[in-house]
Amino acid sequence: MSLAIIVPVLNEAATLAARLQALAPLRARGAELLVVDGGSTDGTPAIARALSDRVLQAPRGRAAQLNAGAAATRAEVLLFLHADTQLPADADRRMHQALQRGHRWGRFDVRIDGDHALLPMVAWFMNQRSRLSGIATGDQAVFVQRRLFESVGGFAALPLMEDIDLSRRLKAIEAPACLSERVSTSGRRWDQHGFWRTVLLMWRLRAAHALGRDAHALALRYGYRPRAPAAVAVLAKAPVAGLAKTRLIPLLGAAGAARAQRGFALQTLATARAASTGELSLWCAPDAAHRFFRALAVRHGVAALSQPAGDIGQRMAAAMQHHFARAPHTPLLIVGTDCPVLTPSHLQQAADALQDHDAVLIPAEDGGYVLIGLRRPVPEVFTEVPWSTAQVLERTRERLRGCGASWQELPTLWDVDEPADWLRWQAAAPRAVP
Repeated sequence: MSLAIIVPVLNEAATLAARLQALAPLRARGAELLVVDGGSTDGTPAIARALSDRVLQAPRGRAAQLNAGAAATRAEVLLFLHADTQLPADADRRMHQALQRGHRWGRFDVRIDGDHALLPMVAWFMNQRSRLSGIATGDQAVFVQRRLFESVGGFAALPLMEDIDLSRRLKAIEAPACLSERVSTSGRRWDQHGFWRTVLLMWRLRAAHALGRDAHALALRYGYRPRAPAAVAVLAKAPVAGLAKTRLIPLLGAAGAARAQRGFALQTLATARAASTGELSLWCAPDAAHRFFRALAVRHGVAALSQPAGDIGQRMAAAMQHHFARAPHTPLLIVGTDCPVLTPSHLQQAADALQDHDAVLIPAEDGGYVLIGLRRPVPEVFTEVPWSTAQVLERTRERLRGCGASWQELPTLWDVDEPADWLRWQAAAPRAVP
């Protein structure tokens, strides 16, 4: 089975070259190596480009980076490897043997390299606890078949304990393969912050996580700066020939336009998942009963809701009202599926903007907007707007000013609506939409 090794990195220039060079034997045997950078400022991407198959950019955060790497490969088996962890030389063969025995996911035992004499004891307890509980940590190099990974929705949008959360969902389906071969991981946290202090902190964090404490608060205690949270509502039309992307029919035909709509919807969902800013919902037209939306709900674990009748403003307002009734303190990003150049970083930047503003907009070249985000309900922005005209953005600005809302605008993007847009998109990324 084909194998992809996915390594999330952030400012790892000091040690990354040696770690990636150690993976050369696995690459020589056919493994694909993807390095996913979360915004390094120390030259990490340049080092990675010389020693990997691909270097990707994703919003900072291990869950977002790992999801982005998984979305970028079609390998049948995914191995999630921390940048400070080294695999045994025959790791690919050991995984293959486990998969041949019928396992669909698993992890290795771990050894911790560091100065303190009790680090081997910590590693022993980690390995034994994992065997008894069926829960793996990222330090143990988790591997999983792609289909199983996708069936549980990938990594959840958590700033900490994303490995524990994934393990629990995988364990609910089947127990992991616990391989006795050891990976070695850095003990720098224990060395830098004190052995007993680090052990106690990790015990407390795991206990708090088990009790359901907020992951963002736990991340702050651990020393992470968590990503700004924001739920994402995706408004999508069913890929029905003759009804989807009708302005592309003269160029692509009715069936081709429907396939384009399907591809754009899938890409937008993948983008939202990779951003990992928060809960994802899919607002469906004509309704959530269409088989395409039912399949997405099952495959991706995304909540599928029917769009109400009315213009686009009324439909966005319904998504806004539904969200803030359930989560009044969590910002909301609303996007359509017409902008294939929208990236996870755009969504993360929009979520960041809502930390200091009531609203955020990503303008579109045609005078509308690609994304609107709200920190609180602002129903005024969805009324008295001439939808599907070049005045949408300016009227939205007027409505924001009129209700005293502050907002930020991010760089302008463009939608694929007309045949010329499609040709532009194909020239930029000719194989991005299946």
